[in-house]
Amino acid sequence: MTKTATKDLLAGTYTATPVYSKTGQMILPAHTLLTTQQISRLEFYGIEWVNIQEVPADTSEPDTKEEEFVSFSQKIRKSREFHTFKVDYKNKTEILESSFENLLTKNTPVEADKLLGQVSSLYANHFTSLSVFDMLHNMRQIDDSTFAHSVNVALIARMLGEWLHLPEEELDVLTLAGLLHDIGKCTIDPKILSKPEALTSVEFSQVKMHPKNGANILNSQKLDSRIKLAALMHHERCDGSGYPAGLKRDEISDFAKIIAIADVYDAMTSNRCYRKGLCPFEVIATFEREGLEKYETKYILVFLTRIIDTYMGNSVLLNDGSIGNILLINSQKLSRPLLRLTNGEYVNLAKRPDLYIQGII
Repeated sequence: MTKTATKDLLAGTYTATPVYSKTGQMILPAHTLLTTQQISRLEFYGIEWVNIQEVPADTSEPDTKEEEFVSFSQKIRKSREFHTFKVDYKNKTEILESSFENLLTKNTPVEADKLLGQVSSLYANHFTSLSVFDMLHNMRQIDDSTFAHSVNVALIARMLGEWLHLPEEELDVLTLAGLLHDIGKCTIDPKILSKPEALTSVEFSQVKMHPKNGANILNSQKLDSRIKLAALMHHERCDGSGYPAGLKRDEISDFAKIIAIADVYDAMTSNRCYRKGLCPFEVIATFEREGLEKYETKYILVFLTRIIDTYMGNSVLLNDGSIGNILLINSQKLSRPLLRLTNGEYVNLAKRPDLYIQGII
């Protein structure tokens, strides 16, 4: 028996012991022949190590028809562009962390041009042949820190701003708003932010203070007022259900409304200490159910119709364990596209309520 890192697993080998998820769910039983699909499932569940049999349980030649499958995410992660992006992305998040620390401990002025330049170069250098969302999705297992979240929100908000045809100078302001929207989180006890259990009412009330704290930090800075309002209002919702003030649609800054969508999308798809990140299609389904009430209609509709296109061609895992590629988006039900499974079968999820996309692999 050999303990092997999941990233180093080879199709055609056998598990020596059962493989369980972090929540105790059995993913694969012992003596399972690993296919590339099975390896993709292990990666999806965040399994880092697997015990492999040194001698196969069955010495007959395995059926390798399925072995030609390579997931879309595997292709991304093996690309030169992704490896270059990963190094650059880490550098940018470290620079942002240093800037936040200097602002909070030394009251150093925010170097808006420097911060904007860092994100703009990240955007310009890497988002040509591969989508921003492909890149960010495949960074999930590498960096889900508060600072990475801020970079992600800045990039996603800028994408949404481009889809809305905002002028360049407004895109720059929006990008900075995304970078700085969560600076108030730095004033919250880290033990609360990293607590794996449910927060108490007292702890949650402290977390809900971070928009006001962030706005207070930024108020003394020479920044566009829309950046400060985004920090204050990014948790407000158009139906009045948000915080800290329970504002409604017309009372909320337009940029705060855009940052809210980017913030929620990234937060829900990111791993947290208390839960695994949700599948983007599950988040899109949530937006479809409640988005028109909670978010600005003209922004959420553009976001949903454009972001879904970024996942065309991706490999996905269904709740029944089957794997397929996205072929066609259903405009009436964006979260339930037409798929082509690895066995050649076509599945229209709009007509199969028993099936749903469990993850992008």
